[in-house]
Amino acid sequence: MQAYVYKSQRKQDTYVYLAARDAFDAIPDALKATLAPFAFVLEVALTPDRRLALADADQVRANLKERGFHLQMPPPPVAPVKVPRRDD
Repeated sequence: MQAYVYKSQRKQDTYVYLAARDAFDAIPDALKATLAPFAFVLEVALTPDRRLALADADQVRANLKERGFHLQMPPPPVAPVKVPRRDD
């Protein structure tokens, strides 16, 4: 399965995978209004052995088959680590 990846120009680190190139009609209008415009990033073959850095490839394939798109949001921020201070 081929996927076409687009980066949102409004939301940092937010990507949309599409089942067909430039098939933005698959994205709900409310979501499209929030994220558009989009910039094409890459075309990728989502084979069963494909691993993605920030998304589960099986879930991406399932969403592409069911909805025609997959939304990848940025990872949640990491809470700062509190280092105990030593009182001298």
